[in-house]
Amino acid sequence: MCNICGIGLDLCEIGRMQTMLDEARSLRRLFTEAEEAYIRSRGAVAAQSMAGIFAAKEAVCKALGTGITFPLTDITVSHTASGQPTVALSGKAAAFGGTFMISITHEAGMAAAVAIWMK
Repeated sequence: MCNICGIGLDLCEIGRMQTMLDEARSLRRLFTEAEEAYIRSRGAVAAQSMAGIFAAKEAVCKALGTGITFPLTDITVSHTASGQPTVALSGKAAAFGGTFMISITHEAGMAAAVAIWMK
């Protein structure tokens, strides 16, 4: 049986991410290489995908109850073949253990994500 240990929710403005798309340094600080490749593969909706992934990372931090106390690249958001988002922790974040369920949505210039941390 899984116990819910925390829930996190975050919003991210898509326009804010659009301005960061051309800043490779900012991308590398916030996103893994795999995430950056996924974002760039999204074409016209790249900023929307970027905002969703960023919101998911922040939602994970909130679910853990830590705030951002480790590099955001220690959280990897990927997608299954059907498009379902998943989370993997590495580095300092991996010490928390457990699994996550996440959901990401986009609407009216905003991206939102919710993360549920279970152990």
